[in-house]
Amino acid sequence: MAMIHPTAIVHSKAQLDSSVGVGPFALIDEHVKVGPRTKIAAHAWLTGWTEIGPENRIGHGVVIGAEPQDTHFKGHRSYVRVGKGNLFREYATVHRGSQEDSTTVIGDENFLMINSHVAHNCVLANRVVLANGALLAGHVEIEDGAFLSGNCVVHQFVRIGTLALLPGGARVNKDVPPYMMVYHTNDIGAINVVGLRRAGFTQPTRQKIRDAYRILFRSGLNTKQAVAALKKIDRDPAIDHLIRFVESSKRGICKGSANEEREETGLES
Repeated sequence: MAMIHPTAIVHSKAQLDSSVGVGPFALIDEHVKVGPRTKIAAHAWLTGWTEIGPENRIGHGVVIGAEPQDTHFKGHRSYVRVGKGNLFREYATVHRGSQEDSTTVIGDENFLMINSHVAHNCVLANRVVLANGALLAGHVEIEDGAFLSGNCVVHQFVRIGTLALLPGGARVNKDVPPYMMVYHTNDIGAINVVGLRRAGFTQPTRQKIRDAYRILFRSGLNTKQAVAALKKIDRDPAIDHLIRFVESSKRGICKGSANEEREETGLES
């Protein structure tokens, strides 16, 4: 039997692994499934058609699987699927899909800090960090290792690339290419060199990404011209991924501002 505090309310049809821990006053509704060794803290609410994998930690007051904040939602069945080893801190919220049978997806080893919000139909890959108060609108997609600092806001349908970094308070309504840093509103100002180094990117690859940054955001070329120039850089998987991301953008990508002073703050000497 799962380790359930006597004040928690768990629906008789909810499916909890025997190793799950449930804290005081938590609520777990009928269609919820929770995998092995997941810990659910006090006052958390798991609802909707929510499937949570193993070894997750769900903090105080967290809500996962609630109805989307979408005026078109009609109460039909939709889902949240959570992978392995995620950490949800106090009062983080994850809403289920808006369209019938659609899904909000949280991958593995993500870290959602206090009061962060993942809206309907978002897809988070792995090792994504949402700091306190970071807000994702519907249908946002975030690739591996991206970091959104406190109080960042992301418009619906935006994509954020691998190891991108949004410093505190940044706002984006266009796609953020992999490895880049965004300041203010849609302002690409540097590459995330610290994140690249921590992720094990070699110095030659980091140099190619630096060159790609300058071509995309400091050369004066339009996006199509810049991508053509990127294809002339010595081939590297990181640059190939960057090119694919930019070429597949439907909203367009964030661009650099005329201010170049930040460039060296994000780059190695």
